[in-house]
Amino acid sequence: MVARDIGLKVKAPEEECEDPHCPFHGTLPVRGRVFEGVVASTKMRGTITVRRDYLRFIKKYRRYARSHSMTAAHHPPCIPLEVGDTVRIAECRQLSKTVSHVVVERVKTQEATE
Repeated sequence: MVARDIGLKVKAPEEECEDPHCPFHGTLPVRGRVFEGVVASTKMRGTITVRRDYLRFIKKYRRYARSHSMTAAHHPPCIPLEVGDTVRIAECRQLSKTVSHVVVERVKTQEATE
């Protein structure tokens, strides 16, 4: 089975999977925003938690404050991930109560960032 084009400039995974919610080997379409973040947790089955750090401007003090957000994303089995990896996630239709993003690419591994 050949990986299908999802409309983003990302490399398709070498492995194949039978997951219907995989954007490359299943039927899940991706649309909307694309984020990068660090994998914070892989304890859920088929789902990971991604931490995104950003700066937020406080108008009263005219300074920036560091903030972060945690986003749940579907993890297709064809993309190997560990805690600490940098990943790219894309918006998709809602898969569960908290999951409306899917992992489309592993950008960096944890060993490369150390």
